[in-house]
Amino acid sequence: MFAAENGLKGDPRLRAISEAIRVVPHFPKPGIMFQDITTLLLDHKAFKHTVDIFVDRYRNMGISVVAGVEARGFMFGPSIALAIGAKFVPLRKPGKLPGTVISEQYVLEYGTDCLEMDVGAVQPGERALVIDDLIATGGTLSAAIRLLERMGAEVIECACVIGLPEVKVMTPAILVMSVYIPSNFSPRRTVNCYF
Repeated sequence: MFAAENGLKGDPRLRAISEAIRVVPHFPKPGIMFQDITTLLLDHKAFKHTVDIFVDRYRNMGISVVAGVEARGFMFGPSIALAIGAKFVPLRKPGKLPGTVISEQYVLEYGTDCLEMDVGAVQPGERALVIDDLIATGGTLSAAIRLLERMGAEVIECACVIGLPEVKVMTPAILVMSVYIPSNFSPRRTVNCYF
């Protein structure tokens, strides 16, 4: 769902956040409009607005786990976790975590990748939120949900700062603060990447 559909229509923070995100044409390859959050992070007010909007939404949902997808989910996840009284769980690329991990492969628009999570990071019955900077195909979020659910967590929502209207087209992002609600999510069902 769009942030504007979630009671934030007309909220001036959304405009400030959107304006703080730099769009880099033809990066990393021709036809891609790269949504660069570096400029958002450099604007302390827009960055705070971003975190505050997430905190306002999740503060009273009983979430005990905020899982951040490497690497940009690490930039928003810890601040949100601290503010809502939850722990932060990093979902990492292969070989980055010591100890015993579980893995989930996923398909990207240009290949495959994998996420890993420490097996002791999440306990059965914990309520989880997945955070990333952007959703394009939904593959990464789908893998994150599968990891958490394999350990017995209940994924309440996945939240991203940016959602793309289509993959591989020359259009800018169409939303800020997208939220996917994985009600009755099944590992065999794909995440809808259009909100």
